[in-house]
Amino acid sequence: MKEPPKPLHAKVESAYHIIGKKWVNLIIHVLMEGPKRFNELNAIIPVLSKRMLNERLKELEEYDILKRHVIPERPVRTEYTLTEKGKELGDALFHVEAWGMKWF
Repeated sequence: MKEPPKPLHAKVESAYHIIGKKWVNLIIHVLMEGPKRFNELNAIIPVLSKRMLNERLKELEEYDILKRHVIPERPVRTEYTLTEKGKELGDALFHVEAWGMKWF
């Protein structure tokens, strides 16, 4: 059975719920540059613990904001890349970043 569409306030609240989580915006910002492996993300954002990075990546994957790609080479590598939905969010967050750079 298909769910009825969410009312406007629920959609807006869902969007703020996602981007309001600590580290989400910075992870998206870094992935706007292109695909990154877990260790690359961890090196670029060293103040973010591996546990929290893993948690946020899983959440963003559940929201279809990023995709996790397993590359079956030796050793096995995993890369994270933004989906179209994630890229659009990154574009929107760019304006927030510009506002922050101007006013803070």
